[in-house]
Amino acid sequence: MSFINDDFMLHSDAAKHLYNDFAMKMPIIDYHCHLSPAQIAENHRFENIGELFLGGDHYKWRLMRSNGVDEKYITGDADWYDKFVKFAETLCYCVGNPMFHWTHLELKRYFGIDEILTPKTAPDIWKRCNELLARDDFRARALIEKSNVVTLCTTDDPTDDLKYHKQLKEEEFAVKVLPTFRPDKAVDIEKDTFCEYIAKLGVASYDELKEYLRGRIAYFAENGCCLSDHSLGKVPFAEGDAAAVFEKKMNGGELSEHEIDVFKTDILAVCAKEYSRLGWAMQWHIGALRNNNSRMFEKIGADTGYDSINDLAVAENLSRLMDKLESRDCLPKTILYTLNPKDNYVLAAMLGNFQKAPTAGKIQFGSGWWFNDQRDGMEQQMKSLANLGLLGRFVGMLTDSRSFVSYPRHEYFRRVLCNLIGSWVENGEFPNDDELLKPIIEGICYKNAEEYFGF
Repeated sequence: MSFINDDFMLHSDAAKHLYNDFAMKMPIIDYHCHLSPAQIAENHRFENIGELFLGGDHYKWRLMRSNGVDEKYITGDADWYDKFVKFAETLCYCVGNPMFHWTHLELKRYFGIDEILTPKTAPDIWKRCNELLARDDFRARALIEKSNVVTLCTTDDPTDDLKYHKQLKEEEFAVKVLPTFRPDKAVDIEKDTFCEYIAKLGVASYDELKEYLRGRIAYFAENGCCLSDHSLGKVPFAEGDAAAVFEKKMNGGELSEHEIDVFKTDILAVCAKEYSRLGWAMQWHIGALRNNNSRMFEKIGADTGYDSINDLAVAENLSRLMDKLESRDCLPKTILYTLNPKDNYVLAAMLGNFQKAPTAGKIQFGSGWWFNDQRDGMEQQMKSLANLGLLGRFVGMLTDSRSFVSYPRHEYFRRVLCNLIGSWVENGEFPNDDELLKPIIEGICYKNAEEYFGF
């Protein structure tokens, strides 16, 4: 029996039934990813499996560094084949790591390869994958279509002209490729790059910045956007004069933590009001501690595998910030993600404070994110939600990925989901009744997101 078989990660008859009869067939809505709109629009042809597997994938880069691999084989100028072999060497030590599962799911689902990737099998797998990648039906768009994706949302700066999204719509690409509004560069006033970014926007005052963002939100909406995304290393909350803070920063002043929170609280409220008016969903990704290795940040930049989990209190500020928006009747549909699993119950409990008709599950607890998109992390997130809220209203999985072959992570998630709920059925903790189970499984896999986002 092959490693990736029909029963992979399904440990009961109930789990197998739920997955094979309900979950497996559902299409995919990838409402948060980092795929390149340009590569989709240009229908990028990948040079080889090394580029496809390793280009931009900081998950793999971190593991290779842990295996003592020299940086030239990771982000450096080594040959793609040599990089691929180094990854194969690393994979042999990934016992218990989801990367082992994801890699072999990708090899099987896209390339029909059942062999385990090792240094011994790497040459043959390299050859077989590259033969397929040379075909037109293995270019970027085809890989998305093969994955049964119906909608995907990229992550885009307010300054983006969205030309690639427009092109894809005009060409009637079978998959909806929609932008997501990510204004972090205009929010993160503490960053050294803030003033330079604001200067590029051509705004001279806080009022002008607010008006600029309102205009860009409207532009994104005109081009199909219905989601925003914010990275909150810490959850801010403070009241004060945001305009004065902005002016101080632009004039070269040093800001206190309180002043930073004043600005962020206000600018997030400005954005949220627009999202609410337009019916968007707002995503808050909470708790990343980024660019920990300053030497490597200076050398190769951000998003290269030097980020980790922050460990800050989130409950009080999160409550006050959400309450501020709710009191102004401008709290949009909101998805809360935590990078620190210690806060699973904090976020799961927070949801119930701000739910509001007529939207079922208006405030969502986002899926296990980044370091938590593995079996334990997914199960912990879903158990927290189940214990304190409505798991059956959960909008499910997303890739959060830069890879065109990461969609088997949805399969991985669905198997974890079905195994979890299947165990409750087998234990007599939930009825073995398809009239109850079918809408729950199909909802979490696809239908809840379809209804929630209104694509």
